[in-house]
Amino acid sequence: MEIIIPFIILGGLALIFAIILAIAGIKLAVVQDKRVEQVYGLLSGANCGGCGYAGCEAFAKALVEGKAGINDCPSTSKESKEQIANIIGGEIKELEETIVVCTCNGGKRCLDKYEYQGYGDCASIELLAGGRKACPTGCIGAGKCTDVCAFHAVDILGDGVAVVNQKKCTQCGNCVISCPKNLMKRIPAKAKVYIACSNHGKGKEVRSICKVGCIGCGLCVKVCEDNAITMVDGLPVFDYDKCINCKKCVEKCPSKCILNLD
Repeated sequence: MEIIIPFIILGGLALIFAIILAIAGIKLAVVQDKRVEQVYGLLSGANCGGCGYAGCEAFAKALVEGKAGINDCPSTSKESKEQIANIIGGEIKELEETIVVCTCNGGKRCLDKYEYQGYGDCASIELLAGGRKACPTGCIGAGKCTDVCAFHAVDILGDGVAVVNQKKCTQCGNCVISCPKNLMKRIPAKAKVYIACSNHGKGKEVRSICKVGCIGCGLCVKVCEDNAITMVDGLPVFDYDKCINCKKCVEKCPSKCILNLD
């Protein structure tokens, strides 16, 4: 009996505590809105962080709670966004579809200020005298954009500049945010050409450091019969609503810095 009685007491206490915990679990349980699971199932599942949240599940919760907007997710399809809007009662703004391009074509054709030796990506190299490139806006080519792309849609090819594989890209925007030179830019998805240079310097200055930099000659403007190009601060700016994809600007550009997207 001396052994049995302590077991009975302990068993009784365990049972009491179990009942208390069960009651507390019911009373204090956090009831999750069923819509969170529904919305989560409609999101792309990329977990890319392009929306500003840790992942799709956190974004789904923020949507239901009204802390985020469905247009904050660049990788979910329009059809799924419409279904989500019906679930949470929101509205979808008509946004023009975009693609991401690297607005630099220099790479190995652009001079270096110094030879960098050591570990690091573009962001860390940028801390040393603004990067190794003589061009202040030149692609460093050390792969920060490739590191942050979960879909392997960005590569540093032989020319030493970032190239986006449009078939793999989900438009999450991580490369846009991470590029220390702000070279990854969104342009309309309907665009067939773009300016692959971001240097606003004078022609002679640009040509002295980069073989394929825009020299601001304006020939692209002159050859465009649809007035789809204007020169702004030394660089051509495209009006893609006017562009008919004639490619005359590509052919005429002496620096070959207007590139095809076909």
